[in-house]
Amino acid sequence: MGRRVGRAAVGLIALALLATAGCETEPQIGGPDRPIELVDAPSVVTLAFAGDVHFPGHLAGLPGSDDSTLGPMSEQLAAADVAMVNLESAVLSGPGQRDTKELERRDSRYWFRTSPAAFDLLDRSGVDVVTMANNHGADYGRAGLLQTLRTAARAPVAVVGVGRDSRAAFTPHRVTVNGTTFAFFGADGTTREGANPVWEAGAATPGIAAARSDRPAQLLAAVRRASVRGDVVVVYLHWGTEYATCPDGRQQALATALSEAGADIVVGSHTHQLQGSGTLGGTYVAYGLGNFHWYNSGQPLTGVLTLRVEDGVVAGDDWGPASIPAEGGQPAPLGGGRASTAVSTWRTLRSCTGLSPLPGVDAGLPQYAATVQPIGPELRARLRSSHRAGCPVPLRDLRHLRIPYVGFDGRVHRGEMVVRADLADDVVGVFREVYAARWPIARMRLIDDYAGDDARSMAANNTSAFNCRLVAGQGTWSEHAYGAAIDLNPVQNPYVRRQGIEPASGRPFAAIDRSRGATVPAGAIRSGDPVHRAFTRIGWVWGGVWPEPDYQHFSAP
Repeated sequence: MGRRVGRAAVGLIALALLATAGCETEPQIGGPDRPIELVDAPSVVTLAFAGDVHFPGHLAGLPGSDDSTLGPMSEQLAAADVAMVNLESAVLSGPGQRDTKELERRDSRYWFRTSPAAFDLLDRSGVDVVTMANNHGADYGRAGLLQTLRTAARAPVAVVGVGRDSRAAFTPHRVTVNGTTFAFFGADGTTREGANPVWEAGAATPGIAAARSDRPAQLLAAVRRASVRGDVVVVYLHWGTEYATCPDGRQQALATALSEAGADIVVGSHTHQLQGSGTLGGTYVAYGLGNFHWYNSGQPLTGVLTLRVEDGVVAGDDWGPASIPAEGGQPAPLGGGRASTAVSTWRTLRSCTGLSPLPGVDAGLPQYAATVQPIGPELRARLRSSHRAGCPVPLRDLRHLRIPYVGFDGRVHRGEMVVRADLADDVVGVFREVYAARWPIARMRLIDDYAGDDARSMAANNTSAFNCRLVAGQGTWSEHAYGAAIDLNPVQNPYVRRQGIEPASGRPFAAIDRSRGATVPAGAIRSGDPVHRAFTRIGWVWGGVWPEPDYQHFSAP
C-alpha cells in the first residue's frame, strides 16, 4: 500500500513517505507527535475488490513462480489505492492434517491449502489486504491455522479475519490514504463445517472471525468502535447461498445490521455467482463478487469492483468484467461488446437486492419520460403493414407509445410500440421499472419497419407489440392482433417449438436456466427478474412457462 500512498504525495514529502510508510500504521515523520499532513493531496481514494482466490490442483505450483500473479486483471487491482480479495485456503509452511469437517455433507467436503508464497503472489498482483475468514481458512485445523498466522505475520500483505483469539480475529487492518483512514474487517457468515473450535475464534483460542447470525455481536461491536473513531469501515464477508444470484434473507439482515452499526462498505463472496450491488442507507453493499482466481470455470463471469471514495463517502462504482478460462486460473478481462454486455448484466443483478443505485452515478439516467398518443394520420400511414380492414381492434382503440430504454451499449435510446389503449398506462409503468433496473433492450421499433413480418422482426432482435396477424400455423388471431402482447429481445428469449427455434439465432439461449436466481446473459428473461416482476405485477402472463416456451412473450389476461 505504501507505494500507492507515495503516488498521491508531492515533492520531498513523497520521498519521505516512500522511505518510511508501512501498511500497518499511519505514515509519520519526526516522531509520533508529528503526523504527515498532505495538504495538497486530493481527498479521493480508490478501493478495488475481487472475489474468491485459491491455488488447488493444477494451480498449486503457481505461487512458487517468482513472477507469477493473478493474471492480467492484476492491473486493475494495482491501479487502486487499496485492493482486497478473499483467500479461500489454509496457508501451510509444512505438513498439515485435514480437519474432519464432520458437520458438512460427506460429498461436499473440500480442503484447500497453499504455500506461504501465495502472499507474495498476491502482493505482486497489487493486493494489499487479504481476508481469510471463510469456510476454508481452517481446513487444516488448529495446527494449520497457527501456521497460517505465523506466515501472515511476515507477509507483504495485511491479513484479516483470523487470529490467535477472537479479539485478534476481529481486529481490522487500519491504513490512512490521502487523509482518509480506513478499517478493513473480514468475517465468515457461512454454515459451520466442523465442530473443531478453530472454526470460530474464542476468547483464548485461535480461529476464524465468525459472523453466523443476523446480528453477530462481536463483529457489530468492532464495527461500531471503528466507526466512532471516524474510520471509513469496510467489511468483507463470506456469506450467502451457493449458486444464488440474489442475496438470501440472512445476507440482507446482516447487511442492514452492519449499516446500522456504522459500516460504510460491505462486500462479499462465497456463492460462486455474482450478486447485485448498490446502496443501503449510507452503506455501499456488494453482495457477491463471485469466483476470481478459481480452479474451474463453472461460473466464469467475474471482475474487479472499483469504488471511488470522496471525503469518506462512496461516490462512484465501476465494474471491470472478466472471465475465468475453461481450464481455470487467471481471469482475463473482457473487451468490446462482451464487456458492455457483462457490465449491463452486473447492473441488472441489483434488481432483487432491495438496494438503490448510487445517487448521481447509477441514478444518472435521464428522467424516464414516455408518451402515449392516439394514432394520428401520419402514424396511420406507417401502420399499413400491421393493420388492415378486418382486424379485431380498430385504430381508434390503439395507442402509440414512445418509450426510453437502456440498450446493450449502456446508453439510453428511444423506442416505440403500439398497444391497446386501455393497456397503455400499464405498459408505460412496466417499462419504467425495466428502465430503472437498466435491463437492456436491443431495439424497439414498430413491426411495420419489418413490413409486418414477425420472423424478420425477431431475427433483428426487435422488441415489439401490436401486429394484426394470426397465430402461427392456426386460423385464430394472435394476442398481438389485439395490442395485448409484447415480445422482448427475441434472440435472447426465443420461441422454442417442436418444429424448431425462432429465431434461429436464438438457439444458444434456448436451453439456459431461467429459474429464479439463475445467472442469465444480459437481455435474457428469467423468473423473478425486473421484466418478469413488472409484467406479473400488472397481471400479464409469461410465455416462458408454456409447454412450448415462448420466452420473449408477455400478454394481458
